Amino acid sequence: MLYSMLTVTPLMAGHTPDGWKWTAPILPLAVDAAVVIVVRMDGILARLGGDGGWWPVVLRWMTGLATVLLNVGESALAKDAVGVAVHAVAPLLLIVTAETSLAYRRSIARAVAARDAAERAEREERRQRAEQAQERALAEQKAAAETAARLAREAEDRKREHEREQREHELKVLRENHEAQERREAAERAERARREAEERAAKERCEREAREREQAERQREKQRIADRRYYWNQILSGPPATEKLAEAKAREIVEAAINTPSVTQRRVAELTGWSTGWVAARFQEAENARDLAAADIVPLAA
Repeated sequence: MLYSMLTVTPLMAGHTPDGWKWTAPILPLAVDAAVVIVVRMDGILARLGGDGGWWPVVLRWMTGLATVLLNVGESALAKDAVGVAVHAVAPLLLIVTAETSLAYRRSIARAVAARDAAERAEREERRQRAEQAQERALAEQKAAAETAARLAREAEDRKREHEREQREHELKVLRENHEAQERREAAERAERARREAEERAAKERCEREAREREQAERQREKQRIADRRYYWNQILSGPPATEKLAEAKAREIVEAAINTPSVTQRRVAELTGWSTGWVAARFQEAENARDLAAADIVPLAA
């Protein structure tokens, strides 16, 4: 814009009435300001994924051609071919730069949109996995509740049956005194059989409940591990630290990186704000601890 004002102002001054020559810089300033405005607006539209239609193209090329003609006008009127070529360089560079910057902005906007779409898809996939895990847990709880209710009903049925048998037995005893001994022996045999059946049922119920508790514990452990890995991914995907984090937080990020092989020590240094030497020392401590654990060696206390 400064170059254009220095080049076009003498041309405008030479074609402006006396007393108004002070207005000579206004035209080159207005033309170049229009170029800047259209380039800025195209950049905003590119970031938002919009399309201004053909009017911005007309304005961009009209202002570009205007600044070319104004810059080479004085040399063209003097029939100075070299001057025309020299003074055309700056405005032509402005036009090409404007078109190139627009293409860059659109390419960057598409790349950013693609990255955002991929991140949204990943978040949706994690959400669906969490919902599926929750649904499975609820289904297991429902099945356990139904099993407990069924066992309670069976126990109540057995209890009522036992009470009915007892009442019938008492009536028979009253009616048939001479068969009392036989009935008592039959009742004792029935009682023993019932108790054995109840004991077997109770044993089977205890074993089944133990298996269900064990399965639930394994499921909780899997969920805890999944939650831990999700938390590690969250803290490892954050932005670089603007200042050094607290040591406890930094060690937590180091632990997550050690359990995520794809994360480099340099990335950990960026996330924590600590030096790469400190990070390397923490990685070495973890490696030494693993070696000791693998060799079943208990280190001596300091």
